[in-house]
Amino acid sequence: MSNQAELTSPATSEHRYAPDWIILSIACVAQFMVVLDVSIVNVALPSMAHDLHFSQSSAQWVVNAYVLTFAGFLLLGGRCADIFGRRRVYLLGLLVFTVASIGAGFAHTETQMVSIRALQGLGGAILSPATLTIIVTTFHGPRLPKAIGAWSAVAGAGGAVGGLLGGILTGWASWRWVFFINVPFGILAAVAATMYLRELRNRDAEVKLDVTGAVLVTGSLASLIYGVVSTTTPGHGWTATSTLEWFIGGAIGLVGFLFWEGNVASHPLVPFRIFSSRALTTANVIMFLVGGTFFAMWYFLTFYFQFVLHYDPVKTGFAFLPMAVAIIVGAQLSSRVLSKTGVRPLLIVGATFAALGFLWISMINVGSSYAGAILAPSTVCAFAMGLLFAPLATAATAGVDRADAGLASGVLNTARQVGGSLALAVLGTVAADRTVALLHTSSTAAAHVAGYHSAFQISAVISLVALGVSFLVPATTGRARHP
Repeated sequence: MSNQAELTSPATSEHRYAPDWIILSIACVAQFMVVLDVSIVNVALPSMAHDLHFSQSSAQWVVNAYVLTFAGFLLLGGRCADIFGRRRVYLLGLLVFTVASIGAGFAHTETQMVSIRALQGLGGAILSPATLTIIVTTFHGPRLPKAIGAWSAVAGAGGAVGGLLGGILTGWASWRWVFFINVPFGILAAVAATMYLRELRNRDAEVKLDVTGAVLVTGSLASLIYGVVSTTTPGHGWTATSTLEWFIGGAIGLVGFLFWEGNVASHPLVPFRIFSSRALTTANVIMFLVGGTFFAMWYFLTFYFQFVLHYDPVKTGFAFLPMAVAIIVGAQLSSRVLSKTGVRPLLIVGATFAALGFLWISMINVGSSYAGAILAPSTVCAFAMGLLFAPLATAATAGVDRADAGLASGVLNTARQVGGSLALAVLGTVAADRTVALLHTSSTAAAHVAGYHSAFQISAVISLVALGVSFLVPATTGRARHP
């Protein structure tokens, strides 16, 4: 991230004086919208799938279309803020995100919904990095950690309250309101930014964006995920010609991306030099693994609550509330003890809790109750999620140059989004295959639960792999140094 000496404000820029809380609110409202839109859709998925004729496996594209474009263009969006100015990029991202939210709310077909969600993810990828740029270019000294803490808390709250808010809006109004809710927030944020946000940009930045790299990585990941999801379609198994074509296309795209970034791009989207830090590399691997399992957990529990326990959307939303509280408690605890324990112990404890929680929740059956079989293990998983995020962010940024801290945090966020999208595709496919195999010999509910059972077991194994990687993190990372 650029430092203040490298930033300039146009002489003709007109703006009103804004106290710190207004600037912080401008950044936090937008970040809240972006994070909220990943989780708020989950509870609405069953109703949305019914109205738009999605299957249970294809419904994941409502999530994946957003997450893939968000992850693929996130680093590009961060570069835009430096080159074109934080205010201009913020307003552009806000416009794209809000207009796409309106379009998603009015969608009437699968194709319309998936396409508009991809556009919404692009808007989020432009908007989210600009919010952090606003904070680090506005606040300095002791004010900066407090501002970043508030920004992080709001981002966590967005993910935590999404399930609850999505259930309330779907149950009391319509699933379309999980998208329309963004509109008043978008308008309010745009007006405030226009009135109070002063333009700043890096005067030394060259106008060179690695659009090719962003398109290659997003397209190749989409191809791989589409290949995985297509295996649930009759006649399109893992060895079918059409499936292999998608896999081969995705693999070629990834190889092309690696070659482009390492040998061609003058300003690569992902400079591979930052991976010389062992702490950063292991943090990204862990985030890729556990981030994916947590994405999938929300998805499967949503369908379990509504299809097996027959909860309405509002009750489903409230069922997620203890998990939201557990995330917040875990995040607060890890941030308070991190300087004393260092990163590695927290990662080991968090990954262990995640593995145990997923193994525990995999024991659900058709007759399970929420209080007896879901509440405790899901809370353990959510607590583990909160426990892991602060040490992972610390590990990702501790071993890189200060000038690369923004890039390192962006790469970590991208690992989480890509891991979530890939895990959702793979685990969703495994669950669907298991369900189809049992439909002829079991009840529909029992067949679906068997699919969820397999997905949670695999999530436990993935968490164990993350636990093993945690031991590779340098022992001193994140530990406070005393004279």
